Amino acid sequence: MTTTPTTAPAAQPILAPESPTSIVDFLTDGSLAALCAELTRLTGVRVDLRDNHGQVVVPREGGWEVRSAKDLPGPPPVASFPLALSGVRIGALTLTEGQPTLGPDARDRLERALALLARTTSEIVQYEAELRHRLREIAALARMSSLLVRAAGPEKVLQVALDSALEVLELDAGSIVLFKENPDGGIAELEEDVLLKASRGLSREWLENPQPLSKDRTFDRSVIAGKMVVVEDLFLDERVNLCDQIRHEGLRAALHAGLVFKDRTLGIIRLYGHEPRAFDELDKRLLASLAQQAAAALEQSRLLRFEQEEQRVQRQLQLAGDVQRRMLPKGVPSVPRLDVAARYIPSFELGGDFYDFIELSGHLGIAIGDVVGKGIAAALLMASVRSSLRAHAQEVYDLDEIVARVNQALCRDTRDNEFSSLWYGVIDPAKLRLTYCSAGHEPPIILRVPKHRAPTTADIDELSVGGMVVGIDPSQRYQRAVFDLRPRDVIVGYTDGLTDATNFNGERFGKKRVREAILHAFTDDREATATKVAERILWEVRQFAGLTARPDDLTLVVLRVRE
Repeated sequence: MTTTPTTAPAAQPILAPESPTSIVDFLTDGSLAALCAELTRLTGVRVDLRDNHGQVVVPREGGWEVRSAKDLPGPPPVASFPLALSGVRIGALTLTEGQPTLGPDARDRLERALALLARTTSEIVQYEAELRHRLREIAALARMSSLLVRAAGPEKVLQVALDSALEVLELDAGSIVLFKENPDGGIAELEEDVLLKASRGLSREWLENPQPLSKDRTFDRSVIAGKMVVVEDLFLDERVNLCDQIRHEGLRAALHAGLVFKDRTLGIIRLYGHEPRAFDELDKRLLASLAQQAAAALEQSRLLRFEQEEQRVQRQLQLAGDVQRRMLPKGVPSVPRLDVAARYIPSFELGGDFYDFIELSGHLGIAIGDVVGKGIAAALLMASVRSSLRAHAQEVYDLDEIVARVNQALCRDTRDNEFSSLWYGVIDPAKLRLTYCSAGHEPPIILRVPKHRAPTTADIDELSVGGMVVGIDPSQRYQRAVFDLRPRDVIVGYTDGLTDATNFNGERFGKKRVREAILHAFTDDREATATKVAERILWEVRQFAGLTARPDDLTLVVLRVRE
């Protein structure tokens, strides 16, 4: 028999020509090659399976192998039946010359050939079934992923997850429950520690029943332990607790899986069928994928909600920070005999440091304080101290009495662990007299700048007279002191954010370096202004600390007496 070899019809190939695919890429146990060999023995005419290069695929024990056609005996093929994938030839079944004959063992040969054909067909069917499952799984996962893109809420995500699971697994009813927060990590005997988030095909009586489906909640405990609950027939399972309710609800098969995210079981997806059903590995794998995606989607929606809440809080903090900054002086006072500069650098959006300038009938009040803590609480306390100081400064003359009243007000309105350090001074520009009182604050540094030489450490003094911090002891008494200023004198007030700045080795900037920075400002420029002194101090702090985070707010006030 002579047959002209056939070729695949012209088509637009899906596979790239430079990456050809062969039939051998799809072979598993060699059943197709063995079938060709069995047909050869049955008919007496050689039937070969060839790859896309014309080489022959022959069976061997436990599989198959590829041989060159030159190595095989017999005449060349006269008929070829191409095997194609999307229009691209991947191999062929070939037939040589000869007249088919049936030997005495033809029936046995035929039975073996049919067995091999059945095995090959089973492989195709199995592959097709897996492919269908995969396509349904991908469609369901894509549906849930689209919700994430639209930033859907958790309820919507779980509803879609349940609908997708029921659809792809062809089941009839189900629900999704989430576990409540439980500090001890256990589960209760009744279903009082779960929240129903989605349901389909189940009655209200079933959903509101506090009794669990299984005795001692065995099903839920198995899911929490990382196992999937598979019940072919609820009527026959000894673990089932609600027999009458199951019959009334018409439920027979059950499949439960956990919504697990990073080893934490968020909840359970419970699926039911109205008929008994044996779930295979594909069904269980499909539900596991859907449950995993649902858990990830649920956690993602929670994170999105938390992010939105965080953005709202940050916005409120920004507004509060703007309000707090408006409470600080808009600029430095203009006093003929005084050159003033101030800097405020919060470590957070809201800070606990403050400084203030108070006009007092030709005199200038200067305040600098540091409230314990950081953030919102410190900012509110700072506003209270500043307001109290301003109110008493306008009514009371003696500085020690002003600080005492601020202390009493703070003790009355705050807790024991809420307090503030405070330094308050008043300068008479005409007499160049400074009256001050310190309440546990870092003593401001005063530097006498000689006219004909650079200043040294011997020209430095501190303003430390006062008492303890305000807000702890309402009976605390404070002292005031007077310091007579001279032209060219410099006063530097600061909070502990300056001295507590640290470098990568954990070293503090310290008071010694603050003094050195002030002296360096006059080494470079003997007529340095208050602004230049402040900038020199901050520059040296930045050089010292580098990129290390600031541990505290930093406030700096510099005042220099003009000639």
